[in-house]
Amino acid sequence: MIARIWHGVTPASKADEYVEYVNKTGIRDYRATEGNLGVHFLRRIEGDEAHFLTITFWDSVESIKKFAGEEYEKARYYPKDAEYLLGFEERVAHYEVMFSVES
Repeated sequence: MIARIWHGVTPASKADEYVEYVNKTGIRDYRATEGNLGVHFLRRIEGDEAHFLTITFWDSVESIKKFAGEEYEKARYYPKDAEYLLGFEERVAHYEVMFSVES
C-alpha cells in the first residue's frame, strides 16, 4: 500500500468552507478512482492559518496515476483552490505503508 500526502494552508476564516469544498471535489474524486483504499483529511488551526493534510491510500503507483496523471508526484489542484489556498505546494510525498493498525 502507498500513502500519498499533500499539505495546504488556508486563512483560518475560510477553514470550514474549505473542508466542504474539498469534500465535494478532491475527496469525491479520490474515492471514485479505482485503487483508492481510503482518505484521511486533517486540519490544524494555528493563529490565522489553517493547515490541512490529505493522506490517501492506494494499492499501486498505477492507481495513483489514474488520479494524478503520469507526473504523479506533482500536486493536483482544482480551479477554485485559488479562492482558498495561500500557496500551492508543487509536490506531494509518497510513502510505502509498512503496516497499519486500527483499534
